Amino acid sequence: MEQLRLEDPVAVGPYRLLGRLGEGGMGEVFLAESAGGRRLAVKVVRPQYAAEPGFRRRFRREVDAARAVGGFWTAPVVDADPEAAAPWVASAYIDAPDLGRLVERDGPLDGAELRRLAAGLAEALDAVHRAGLVHRDLKPANVLVTGDGPRVIDFGISKALEGATALTGTGLVVGTPGFMSPEQATGEEVGPASDLFALGAVLVYAATEEGPFGTGSAPTLLYRIVHEPPRLDGVPDALRGLVARCLEKEPGRRPSAAELLGALGVVGGAGGRGSGEDHTVVEEPDGSVAAPRPQEAGGGGTPEVVCKQALGRGRVTLLVVVALLTLFCGVGAVVTESPVDVMFGVPGFILMFVCAVGVPRMVYTRVTAVWVDDEGLAVTVGSQRWRVGWRVVRAVSLSPGGDDGRVWHLTVALDRSAVAHVPSGWRGRDDAEHVRLALVFPDAQVARVQLRSLSSVLVHRAAPGYVPDPSLRG
Repeated sequence: MEQLRLEDPVAVGPYRLLGRLGEGGMGEVFLAESAGGRRLAVKVVRPQYAAEPGFRRRFRREVDAARAVGGFWTAPVVDADPEAAAPWVASAYIDAPDLGRLVERDGPLDGAELRRLAAGLAEALDAVHRAGLVHRDLKPANVLVTGDGPRVIDFGISKALEGATALTGTGLVVGTPGFMSPEQATGEEVGPASDLFALGAVLVYAATEEGPFGTGSAPTLLYRIVHEPPRLDGVPDALRGLVARCLEKEPGRRPSAAELLGALGVVGGAGGRGSGEDHTVVEEPDGSVAAPRPQEAGGGGTPEVVCKQALGRGRVTLLVVVALLTLFCGVGAVVTESPVDVMFGVPGFILMFVCAVGVPRMVYTRVTAVWVDDEGLAVTVGSQRWRVGWRVVRAVSLSPGGDDGRVWHLTVALDRSAVAHVPSGWRGRDDAEHVRLALVFPDAQVARVQLRSLSSVLVHRAAPGYVPDPSLRG
């Protein structure tokens, strides 16, 4: 943070200024403090832009839309004054280094960190685009790297998608050379696809400490963006294809933010900088997940539920048939008193007793464990283990499977791309796009305690795709 300059105001609106955080072509950003001591980042628009016809109307609409973005991956807008002599907008201040400074200080990100960054930025852009905004200046300086993921900041030069007049009428090209899309560089219409191009450029920088079009003057960089292919040599193989799609020259060939999230799909428990990559899943090129290798340990989190899963109906039927045959042989031995029948009948009675006592226990023999963490959900049934990330999960439900409260059904609805990687026998009927497993507990009390614990975790990590059963609330 820099000190305030002599020409800087001492306050903006009700907020006292503490220092300068940066500046760009459209305005300056200050660190400010509210009367209650809360810190904010306040961006003040340069007066010449405020004088443009229609600017304040557009600015007001953008502020309203930016407030609606909110979300975990952005710095929420908390206040604004579009009618001030110099319009301003205030957002929550996040005390974290930006991506540019972090890479300059610590070097390029590794594969797990890069994948986590890509997912976080894609999720942020998805929220921005669904709110009807285009960021238009995504760059390392506008990405804050916190301990629990990236935050996208500075929506001050975004424009509303519908009915907006381009802000480039004065000759200003909005954006940062090196991270601009070809359509920005040539002054053409800019849409959400432009942000995806910038995202690809940011990922290349994070992986290599240099943008995909090298360094140089602004005209040089703009020429390369429009006419030359990006340099992707330093991008990890697992992500290079996705980054290349983001950096397509034609906007229509780039993925949307939602599609990029789907392609990234599952992050196998990847942590922050310096953490080891979790290899509890087998990731496919399309970002979905195959059944994990049996020897792999862990499930990406602490077991929230450990119970037993019902065996298939076929096995129960077989046990019942064996018991009936045994009963028939035993009765025959008693009635005929034949030595041969007795020879087979006595063991038959023993086997019948074992079946009678053991069938209810043998029906439920395979231990099922359910894990939940920030990245997704994992299930172990016997020796089979399956893990899926939240980004390919459409919904999760826990529903009672009987009147006694011991049996519950865990149902996970999936995107189509993830269905093929579900272990055989776990899919819904006719390969429906969901997994449905029976969770069987010793008694209703144990079920209620464990499932309430699992439900409370799902509320925070699987929302809004999870709505708790009424009996699991409280």
